[in-house]
Amino acid sequence: MDKGFIELLKKQLEHAEAPIHGEEMGRVTSVGDGVVQIEGLPNVMFSEMVRIEKNQAVSTEPSYAMVLNLEEYTVGAVVLGSDAAIHEGDIVKRTGKVLSVPVGEQLLGRVVNPLGQPLDGRGHLAAGNLQTLPIERPAPPVIQRESVHASLATGFKIIDALIPIGRGQRELIIGDRQTGKTALVLDTIINQLNEPEAKRPICIYVAVGQKYSKVAQLVQELKSRGAMEHTIVVAAGASDPAPLWYIAPYAGCTIGEYFRDKGKDALVIYDDLSKHAWAWRQISLLLRRPPGREAYPGDIFYLHSRLLERAAKFSSQYGGGSLTALPIVETQAGDVSAYIPTNVISITDGQIYLEADLFAKGQRPAVNIGISVSRVGSAAQTKAMKKVAGPLKLELAQYQELAAFVQFAQDLDEATRKRITRGSRLMELLKQPQFKVLPFEEQVAILFAGTGGYLDQIPLERVKEFEAKLLEQLKNQHPEILKNIHESRDLSEETRGELQKAIEAFSEDFKQSHEIETTAQK
Repeated sequence: MDKGFIELLKKQLEHAEAPIHGEEMGRVTSVGDGVVQIEGLPNVMFSEMVRIEKNQAVSTEPSYAMVLNLEEYTVGAVVLGSDAAIHEGDIVKRTGKVLSVPVGEQLLGRVVNPLGQPLDGRGHLAAGNLQTLPIERPAPPVIQRESVHASLATGFKIIDALIPIGRGQRELIIGDRQTGKTALVLDTIINQLNEPEAKRPICIYVAVGQKYSKVAQLVQELKSRGAMEHTIVVAAGASDPAPLWYIAPYAGCTIGEYFRDKGKDALVIYDDLSKHAWAWRQISLLLRRPPGREAYPGDIFYLHSRLLERAAKFSSQYGGGSLTALPIVETQAGDVSAYIPTNVISITDGQIYLEADLFAKGQRPAVNIGISVSRVGSAAQTKAMKKVAGPLKLELAQYQELAAFVQFAQDLDEATRKRITRGSRLMELLKQPQFKVLPFEEQVAILFAGTGGYLDQIPLERVKEFEAKLLEQLKNQHPEILKNIHESRDLSEETRGELQKAIEAFSEDFKQSHEIETTAQK
């Protein structure tokens, strides 16, 4: 090969690797539907922020866009906000930075948009107390993690006993519209007030594509119950453009990672990832990316996997913090085999399936125990809960099997009748209305009474009354029992004996009062 040609190639390569001096600028060639095409930015990076300086006669405020398409002659970017004031020919400048969000303690109790701008009317965030982190960060490597073992209590008996969630886990909440998905995570946030302040996780609630009125209602509920102090709300409203829907879960995850990296526990709720997928589909189609199944782009699985893989429990060597993820996915007519639900199911460590039929029958929360599962299992339960959850699982499994066979049967043997009686009372016991979350020690006491057979002689319609009065008596007359369970996280033989005596005495009194009432009515 000619030596002169080789020298020329070397010079060109040296020139290509030399740092760029001065400001790199381009111009808008087209704009529409929140997407701008730009020419003249040869060195711009994927996911880099670019500043669009608009016509001064229209507005002096620049717009920002995030680069998502790197083509041969042009760059495709999505505008983070309104594109109404952007016109063909506007100047575009590189910022050299990827999209980042402000993080810090100052965000606690605040409502912000995915760019970290306050939405609650309580003034600006003081920049000096905040740092910024990129919204897209790599998931922590396996070497930094440890197995999930610490419990994250939801306050619901049916979940904490049968489908436990651990700190650092990813548990999907899935179901049709209006089946109580948001109510469940709202109560989970409120239930963290039952944890000691040192162990209380920071909660980040990410609202994707919801009406701001609904978000405001949720925030007001959290405030009225004192739970907003440990909560951050990241909201991309229904009226916001699709790019804000797209970045909202990543921004919420980054805020949670800030606390996790400081050795604290954080819980991030994505409500919901169905709308997140819709936003990415819209953006991808506008960027002229080829559509695949159901018009979703080919990287739709990667969209959620790179988000949910960031949830982790760090080992003590790396601070011991954790980030727990509770993604929500909406199904259509209970179809869990649809494209997005199956994608997210395969990424997460289990799912809580809320069924519309159960909800209509009054089972709250409407959890279908049959297809709900936690792949972490009893590793995320306290010793006390493990001891009462074991018999509960067995009783309910036998009840459901028998109930399916005997629904048309007339004559039942005594053993079958007893199983069905106990199972029906346990199912009634697992019902729990919204905002009635219970600390785990109270859950243990109630489930101990249920699995011990103390409800078998109680009429089904009086089970909830029995539960309420038993808890009241334990709190007033036997507070040491609940205190022992709470502090030891275990149900020792001594505590078990005391609890058994207290429940037996209460059960006898309750039966007698019921008999007296029945006689009086006759």
